Amino acid sequence: MTISHHPPEDLLADFAAGKLEEAHQLVVGVHVAGCPRCTRFVQAIEQLAGAALEEVEPVSIAPDAFDRVMSRIQEAPRETAAPSLVSGMDDDVPPALRKYRIGKRRRVAPGLSLRPIELSSSGKSRAFLLRSAPGSRMLEHTHTGTELTLVLEGSFSHEGGRFGPGDFDYGDDEVDHRPIVGDEGPCLCLVAMTGDLRMNGLLGRLIGPFVRL
Repeated sequence: MTISHHPPEDLLADFAAGKLEEAHQLVVGVHVAGCPRCTRFVQAIEQLAGAALEEVEPVSIAPDAFDRVMSRIQEAPRETAAPSLVSGMDDDVPPALRKYRIGKRRRVAPGLSLRPIELSSSGKSRAFLLRSAPGSRMLEHTHTGTELTLVLEGSFSHEGGRFGPGDFDYGDDEVDHRPIVGDEGPCLCLVAMTGDLRMNGLLGRLIGPFVRL
């Protein structure tokens, strides 16, 4: 698998520092797990952070601090992982998704369906699996927030190039694009999104209210 499109370096740095919302952390993490280049970058950031911590002056703690922490861990209720509802072509989703509960598929537009991913946090972003039929064409649009897209299967193209398995696409309110799915088969993507799509043109404004991702 040849990966041609990667997350911006500032996004990778925030991922390494654990500063992203859960949905964004999930999408970037799945990309990093399958991308040697981004793995090396994240490891470099983590090493720099570790070196910086070594230079920090140690601070004394209470003698019983460790015992109190372990006691709180033992008293905390144990969570049981919810069973995954992935089925069909989604059986090959990355292992990172298997601990999440994935909802039923719903149609959002002709040739376009999604399955929401239930997250543990209450952040502003949401995550879902988006499946597009071969040859599907979306109207030109931008975003009121951010959209992180990772291709798991198939491909799509727009003004930024062609995106195949492992490729990462970043969109925000400064990006206008019109994705077209490849003809080789369905395109399955892992998406994290804040805000909504904003369709361009008269037709886009007419059908925009009916497209909900």
